Amino acid sequence: MDVRTMCLGLLAFGDASGYEIKKEFEQGPSRHFMDASFGSIYPALTKMTDEGLLACRTEPQEKRPDKKVYSLTADGWDALDAAIAQPVSQDKIKSDFSFVMMFADRLPRSRVAALIDTQIESSREGIREFEEADAPLDSAGVSFVRRYGLAMRKAHIDFLERNRHFIEAGAQDDPVDDKSIPEPVS
Repeated sequence: MDVRTMCLGLLAFGDASGYEIKKEFEQGPSRHFMDASFGSIYPALTKMTDEGLLACRTEPQEKRPDKKVYSLTADGWDALDAAIAQPVSQDKIKSDFSFVMMFADRLPRSRVAALIDTQIESSREGIREFEEADAPLDSAGVSFVRRYGLAMRKAHIDFLERNRHFIEAGAQDDPVDDKSIPEPVS
C-alpha cells in the first residue's frame, strides 16, 4: 500500500497533523503492518492538499509553530474508496530476525536463544497492546484487524516455542570465557 492511501485511510478516522499521522504509524495499532517516514508523509500530504483530496487548516500552538491539521475532502473520500477497491498485493513479511536466523549456524547458541527470547517477549507485548486497545466502539474492520493481529502474534510465539530447539541445536557452541580458566601455576 502506498503512503498516500495509508494517509487517506488514517485520516478517515479523524483529522490529524502530519506528526499525529507519523505517531499512528509508530505507536498505533496499524504500526504492526504499516510504516512510513516523515520524508514520505509530508510530501504526500502536501500533494494531496494541492490535488484537493485534503483540506488543511492551521491551529495556533503556544511557543511552537502553527500546526497544520488535515482532513479528507469529498474527493479524498472518493480517492480512498477507489484505492481500497483495487486488488491488494500479496503480503510480504520483512523481518530482520528471519534474516539473522538464516545464519544461526554462525552464531553462538546463547545469541540465538536471546534473539528468540526477544521475539517472544515482543510478541507478548504486541498481544497486550492489541488486547488493551480493543474498544467496544471499534468498527467491524478495526475489530477484525485487531483480532487478526492477536492471532498472528500468538502463532508467532507458538512457532518459536515449539521449534526453537531445532535452530538452537544448529548454532555454534558458546565460546569459553578465558577468564574463567585458571592460569597454570609455575
